[in-house]
Amino acid sequence: MVRKFSKLSKLSYLFLGMNLLLSQVLFASPLEKNLVVGMELSYPPFEMTDAQGVPSGVSVELAKALAQHLKRELKIENMSFDGLIPSLKTGKIDLIISSMTATEEREKSIDFSTSYLKTGLALLLNSKSSAKSISDLDASKKIIVVKKGTTGHQYASKNLTLATIHVLDKESSCVLEVIQGKADAFIYDSMSVYQNHKRNLDTTKAILTPFKEEFWAIGIRKGNSELKKSVDEFLINFKQAKGFEVLGDKFLKEEKDYFQKNHIPFYF
Repeated sequence: MVRKFSKLSKLSYLFLGMNLLLSQVLFASPLEKNLVVGMELSYPPFEMTDAQGVPSGVSVELAKALAQHLKRELKIENMSFDGLIPSLKTGKIDLIISSMTATEEREKSIDFSTSYLKTGLALLLNSKSSAKSISDLDASKKIIVVKKGTTGHQYASKNLTLATIHVLDKESSCVLEVIQGKADAFIYDSMSVYQNHKRNLDTTKAILTPFKEEFWAIGIRKGNSELKKSVDEFLINFKQAKGFEVLGDKFLKEEKDYFQKNHIPFYF
């Protein structure tokens, strides 16, 4: 009986071990295999899709390089900008790489990597506007449009107490309001303001020198210190290897030359 019990015990432990191993394979979280990065693919040339619908842009290339550094397969989740932080907090994504400014308000909910890009808030104005600065727009008869969830939205809500603020879901809707003269100005980052002005030279004008400086960073779920350390290490190495300069020349050559020529701070 003792020998039979011993053999059965060994077999039981063997089957138990096999079952545990199988369950780990079958029910392992996808996030352990993939690096799931959230971004809103409607912000060219940083986050966009190409003619075939494949994710493209500065942030996409950055995410690919990061995934390679971490030795994980990249999976990009396209979602609305204001849904990125909730998705990160609930574990639907691992990281946010979506031209997101690191702010004190956002840092209450998530952690950020070291900053990788310097930008700032600028103004797209209707061509008939007489405004020369952001202070000129804080008046009772002024109408300002902002995209929901952006730092332009946050700035306007806190600082433009006299103007009327219209919060819209899409960048294109904000630009259209300015073009049609329904709004005096759209607050957004300087690069986007430049691009939208260039597409609408007859109906808009731009103040590109930032009135508020900002820094973009990668969003990381709170408490994930190991991943944050790896991301920070990657960003330092990527910058030293002139990776950002390569991306700037690939996606933003014209804008880079214009900004430097006109002594406007450039992103990289």
